Amino acid sequence: MPSRQRYRRADVAALIDHTLLKPEATESDVARLVEEAAELGVYAVCVSPSMVTAAKRSGAGQRPIAAVVGFPSGKHLPAIKAEEARTAMAAGAAEIDMVIDVGAAVSGDFAAVEADVAAVRAAIDANVVLKVIVESAALLSIVGEQALRSACRAAADAGANFVKTSTGFHPAGGASVQAVELMYAAVGPDVEVKASGGIRTTADALSMLDAGATRLGLSGTRSVLEGLDQHT
Repeated sequence: MPSRQRYRRADVAALIDHTLLKPEATESDVARLVEEAAELGVYAVCVSPSMVTAAKRSGAGQRPIAAVVGFPSGKHLPAIKAEEARTAMAAGAAEIDMVIDVGAAVSGDFAAVEADVAAVRAAIDANVVLKVIVESAALLSIVGEQALRSACRAAADAGANFVKTSTGFHPAGGASVQAVELMYAAVGPDVEVKASGGIRTTADALSMLDAGATRLGLSGTRSVLEGLDQHT
């Protein structure tokens, strides 16, 4: 277990995408998310594409807005994901978190995974950060470590800035230390790793950072940061 003395609250907060992706989320919920993000000092807010305008209107311009694409199944056509990303960017998203076609990775068609990511990369500006969700828990449980590595390499080869563990909606589970370590080793120093899905405690968050994650996707941000209050 990582030592908490190594982390300050402000430093951890600066690595967090404060996230609200519930289907029932309203514009009022997004406004509260943005307000809380400012209070907690997080890096970004992450919302559904339809909520980017609401986030921007609520004052999220002081920090990046991330929007999810092809979420949560990844079973959208690449052209649809590309257009969704383009529309979200036009509305104010500075980061895109897209879901791969997990079935393509399960079947070993990593050329399709790469083409899917490349379509989204081509649809957005070069300065827009692209994070690629590979559903690491599903890949590990269904086909194993090599498939996870290959999916990450395909994403990196297609221009991803980050590979990301999970949507948080898949029944196989979310982030794990094992997955983050494998993903970090697979992509090397030029692509970063975002851990997301099921990270609910301070200890869990710190273990992901120790494993190589440089960004965390959290919905329970406050409770995670409260565990670091004594080090502010």
